[in-house]
Amino acid sequence: MKIMEKATLGAGCFWGVEAAFQNLKGIISTTVGYMGGSLKNPTYEDVCTNTTGHAEVVHIVYDESVISYQALLDIFWSIHDPTQLNRQGPDRGSQYRSVIFYHSVEQKRLAEASKKNLSDTNKYRKEIVTEICKAEMFYPAEQYHQKYLQRHNHSS
Repeated sequence: MKIMEKATLGAGCFWGVEAAFQNLKGIISTTVGYMGGSLKNPTYEDVCTNTTGHAEVVHIVYDESVISYQALLDIFWSIHDPTQLNRQGPDRGSQYRSVIFYHSVEQKRLAEASKKNLSDTNKYRKEIVTEICKAEMFYPAEQYHQKYLQRHNHSS
């Protein structure tokens, strides 16, 4: 029996984050977009001004009976450097921040525990700056951003 859940994660440019999740068993859909800001219906150009407060995120719908939220978190931590504040690699700005938007109290608990567990491993010399925030209104990005790397033969 399918148990449909959702997760919303930001770990830099949303193209790469989407590619890391979209083909996993149990993933029903991925949609790139924006969350966490003050402007209603932001565009990519709005978000790139670094003034709206939005993060580039991937909204994931998944079957909890096939893949767990914890497994999604494990992948999230493995695909980016959670010690980089408001950037990932060459991408700079608060829209590229490391953030977990939780959709339930249980997701919040799991996100906080996984962050603490990662911190306790001392894998990183710097502090983990990943934000853990309550999910807000999700705004899908423009169509040309959806499945971008897959459409351009860059995803696995």
